[in-house]
Amino acid sequence: MISAQAWGDARVVWAYHRMRHEPEPCSVAVGLGSHDLGVADAAVALYERGLAPLLVFSGANSATTRARMPRGEAEHYRERALELGVPDGALLVEPYARNTAENIRFSRSLLDERGVAVESVLLVSKPYEERRAYATARMFWPGVRIVSASSPMSLTDYVDSVGDARLVLDMLVGALQRLLLYPEFGFMIAQEVPAEVLAAYERLVAEGFTGRLIPQEVTR
Repeated sequence: MISAQAWGDARVVWAYHRMRHEPEPCSVAVGLGSHDLGVADAAVALYERGLAPLLVFSGANSATTRARMPRGEAEHYRERALELGVPDGALLVEPYARNTAENIRFSRSLLDERGVAVESVLLVSKPYEERRAYATARMFWPGVRIVSASSPMSLTDYVDSVGDARLVLDMLVGALQRLLLYPEFGFMIAQEVPAEVLAAYERLVAEGFTGRLIPQEVTR
């Protein structure tokens, strides 16, 4: 059972992870690879609204996606976009990235190679990864406007879509830990974490939602 306190704390952390940027027309939309095909769906929705003329999907595989996405995260995203009616000419695949920094760096390099002028990026991620993606892009893609985007879901809706509440809370905690640690290693810009968010995070850690925490020495 997950306590009422833990659910309340999770909602605080969830709200912090959401950047709440208003989607706007950008040079390109970049979908960050993961286990969640909802990222591809969100990117396609932005494309259909005319907010980006080109979609880039970035991602290789990880331990959590290898079985579900044997052809690689970016390729499965591309296949999903094609199913939803996006023309192949509006899609680029970056199949090598294995973490968020590589998603940004490799997508940037791919667009440079293709001669695509980029002034602004719709950065599409899982809902609880919006802030991490934004902070990483600000570090590795300076000089462009970054607009964070994801599926417009509540925490309850996201838990229902995943089907594993404890896993989702673990992921919320893990994403926040990275926001706290990674700026020290040059992996992302530093961002202020409000005291109430930090307190909620610490209570969730104390309650055992530690499945996605990384060692303090940071290897990824």
